[in-house]
Amino acid sequence: MTEFTPFASLFGGTLIGLAAVLLMAFNGRIAGMSGILGGILPPVSPDWAWRAAFLVGAFAAPALILTAGGYDIPFQTTVSTPWIVVSGLIVGIGITYGSGCTSGHGVCGMARLSVRSITATLAFMVTTAVTVFVVRHVLGGF
Repeated sequence: MTEFTPFASLFGGTLIGLAAVLLMAFNGRIAGMSGILGGILPPVSPDWAWRAAFLVGAFAAPALILTAGGYDIPFQTTVSTPWIVVSGLIVGIGITYGSGCTSGHGVCGMARLSVRSITATLAFMVTTAVTVFVVRHVLGGF
């Protein structure tokens, strides 16, 4: 088993940035995962092929690195499945009202110095901090 180091995170972040730049350069599209995923769900977008390829790569590349590199990522959660489902639905509502997700706004939009994206990312981060505080300290955790 190989341990992760800060360099693995740096490498992963670099690959995310590179993928975003290449998608914009060669396809003129922003690498927002929610928008990409939305284009392969009904009604399917006419440009579904590149969207599907991008999503397959986003899942296959880390799986390949974990398998080939002998990495093991331990994962534990004390949160029950119903709360995870509720959380996912809330995130879905948030990306709908926020017109995008942290990958589109946080990675691509902030890199383009988009005021809308900077504002959205700040809203995401503040909401996250407040949610964690309320769940852990007001509600006593789950």
